[in-house]
Amino acid sequence: MERFDGTFTQQEPIPEAGIEAALEVMRSGRLHRYNTVPGEVGEVALLEEDFAAITGARYCLAVASGGYAMTTAMRACGVKPGDPVLTNAFTLAPVPGAIASLGAVPVFVEVTEDMVIDLDDLAAKAGRAKVLLLSHMRGHICDMDRLMALCDAAGITVIEDCAHTMGASWNGVPSGRYGAVGCYSTQTYKHINSGEGGLIVSDDEVLMARMILLSGSYMLYARHKAAPPPEVFEGLRLETPNISGRMDNLRAAILRPQLALLEGQAQRWNARYKVMEDGLRGVPGLGLPHRPEKEGYVASSFQFLLTDWAEDDVRAFVERCAARGVELKWFGAPEPAGFTSRYDHWRYAAAEPMPQTDRILAGLIDMRLPLTFSEEDCALIARILREEVLATNSGKEAAE
Repeated sequence: MERFDGTFTQQEPIPEAGIEAALEVMRSGRLHRYNTVPGEVGEVALLEEDFAAITGARYCLAVASGGYAMTTAMRACGVKPGDPVLTNAFTLAPVPGAIASLGAVPVFVEVTEDMVIDLDDLAAKAGRAKVLLLSHMRGHICDMDRLMALCDAAGITVIEDCAHTMGASWNGVPSGRYGAVGCYSTQTYKHINSGEGGLIVSDDEVLMARMILLSGSYMLYARHKAAPPPEVFEGLRLETPNISGRMDNLRAAILRPQLALLEGQAQRWNARYKVMEDGLRGVPGLGLPHRPEKEGYVASSFQFLLTDWAEDDVRAFVERCAARGVELKWFGAPEPAGFTSRYDHWRYAAAEPMPQTDRILAGLIDMRLPLTFSEEDCALIARILREEVLATNSGKEAAE
């Protein structure tokens, strides 16, 4: 049998331009974003300008992580202890974790077989919260026009978690630009890599001023470039707490050259995704999510459904694939493993029964698609997955 010998966690090297820029920062010793010489614009401020331009946002703030970005956005939007916050039932732990870190209460919304938030369930729960932390989980984007119409009518402020959708869009609008705030991650497995890091965009000058102050600007906010004018800060600067979470110049220097390459990298990811999709389309017992025409995705990972499979069959399938070198994450496992967990594992966030989501997660398989894989690698992985699904189907038929 064929076997895959690649590594699912190996990223491409940092571009040489990023390495050189990082060396320059280290040679200067000025790593802190506000440690600049007269007339100098630091790497963090330049990154914020670059990212604002790419997304079309008025303002941008670079911070320490994607989780910090979400927490800061919710604080700026007025989320307080005890407040309910709507969010997807299919997401990763940092999303409800950001809500819980404020003492707020996650209110989970069902997901669909296309792995996006269920807008009918969202409509049914719309009266229960004033904020939606919308997770574009694993790069799947829902109908953002319908979602925003629903939320606007209900008076719900939308904060977009775009950790998996940097460079993606809906109907030509960049991900993160529908809601009041868009939050992004630059953690190693995201679309640009600084180990850890985050970016926040908004067109709202008061929200952005609050977030800059929250991030720990002290009274140095005038040094920001992609920021509101200093007068916006005047009524906020003495009443907004400093909850330090700034990005440093070293990480920003590594990120700026990667940002310039993002569009080309997105095309490479999507080419690999298409090879996987073509290799698995039509396999009995395996479901692929529908990607709407309006969705401009960046597919740095791959998901499929083994809907209504018995738990033992899914577990055996995952184990057989692992034996052939294909590392899969299963969201239906009874215990969390590594980065993979689900809403009923998070004991700090009490959840109502979620029958639709439970059925989907029970058969949801997730896989990274690093750019260190070639398209030929992806074709091989698809063949292995296809063979193992068909083998399971044959075993079921024989047992019957």
